Amino acid sequence: MNNAAMNVSVQVFVWTCFQLVGTYQEVRVLDHMELKLKDEECERLSKVRDQLGQELEELTASLFEEAHKMVREANVKQATAEKQLKEAQGKIDVLQAEVAALKTLVLSSSPTSPTQEPLPGGKTPFKKGHTRNKSTSSAMSGSHQDLSVIQPIVKDCKEADLSLYNEFRSWKDEPTMDRTCPFLDKIYQEDIFPCLTFSKSELASAVLEAVENNTLSIEPVGLQPIRFVKASAVECGGPKKCALTGQSKSCKHRIKLGDSSNYYYISPFCRYRITSVCNFFTYIRYIQQGLVKQQDVDQMFWEIMQLRKEMSLAKLGYFKEEL
Repeated sequence: MNNAAMNVSVQVFVWTCFQLVGTYQEVRVLDHMELKLKDEECERLSKVRDQLGQELEELTASLFEEAHKMVREANVKQATAEKQLKEAQGKIDVLQAEVAALKTLVLSSSPTSPTQEPLPGGKTPFKKGHTRNKSTSSAMSGSHQDLSVIQPIVKDCKEADLSLYNEFRSWKDEPTMDRTCPFLDKIYQEDIFPCLTFSKSELASAVLEAVENNTLSIEPVGLQPIRFVKASAVECGGPKKCALTGQSKSCKHRIKLGDSSNYYYISPFCRYRITSVCNFFTYIRYIQQGLVKQQDVDQMFWEIMQLRKEMSLAKLGYFKEEL
């Protein structure tokens, strides 16, 4: 009996062990399947994140190009309207001068006496009025000829500088922000340095460095309380004094350089010079990052030339002020 009981006990123990082992294996299988499902979910979410990131980059590039296109079209329309206004004013001045000249001719051609006595033999006397009228007609035709000479028909043309274009194509193949490359070096020397040269040279150098590092911010005056920490009010300018030129000007904006707590008031002229350089750097950064995908090489080149034109006008003193 004892042996039979022991055999039964052993069998029960063995059966229990088998049950435990089976349960453990089932638990491991379930854990493995759960981990596999979690890995698959993580992989799917990672793909979704990458896809959303790519779509966001493409959307950002598209919005930038569209905004830039709208600004350029608005500038072209404004320039065309201004040109047409100047031409219309010129034509008005010419016509007013013609009217004044005609009045003078008409008054001088009037007869000195109301009646003319007939000459002997029934000959018709010499009529001065007719001769003067011919001169009047000649004067009118001559004025129209002068008008065509003064205002020739012209059109806007453009032609790329071959050496500069080749330098741009070389830079486009391997875009870099290094100022020592031939393409950017020429733009630095001809446009960027002259545009960001101010009487306060130390602050001007800091502005250029912030523009290059994309850490410069511009905000209208009055949006936030003034927070000067290290510099005095005179050093940072003020609402009536530009910090970059030191001149007494009405300053509607101020700039902040990097993580500095200082704000510097700037005049509209200085602001336009800074923003024209910032627009150039923004565009070439987008090219370097591969975000400009809807333009070919020629369109990119002429877009850069347009930005250089804005920098050139800014450094010569032309700027647009917000009213």
